Amino acid sequence: QLQLVESGGGLVQPGGSLRLSCAASGFTLDYYAIGWFRQAPGKEREGVSCISSSDGSTYYADSVKGRFPISRDNAKNTVYLQMNSLKPEDTAVYYCAAKPKYCRMATYEYFYWGQGTQVTVSS
Repeated sequence: QLQLVESGGGLVQPGGSLRLSCAASGFTLDYYAIGWFRQAPGKEREGVSCISSSDGSTYYADSVKGRFPISRDNAKNTVYLQMNSLKPEDTAVYYCAAKPKYCRMATYEYFYWGQGTQVTVSS
């Protein structure tokens, strides 16, 4: 069964950190770009970050640039999103998704999606 599984979400205070993991099973992530998306209540799903398969190039939304470094460990078949300096407006369900090779943040281009993990930033 081909699937992506996110983990690492939770409740954190403003200014805190979380690390999200996206683990693949049933296929290797080596040939896929992995994107992170988030969806807050009443809002559309938005692209947060992406890391390509080919050269490891990355993309960040302006809202998270400098705070959410993305990385991949192909040996562990896992991609990470380190979330630092969290703000209340980062509260959302975070999803990882896979598409071939190159980063693009159009959701329809992604083949596989995880089930999502809740991130809540609140004091």
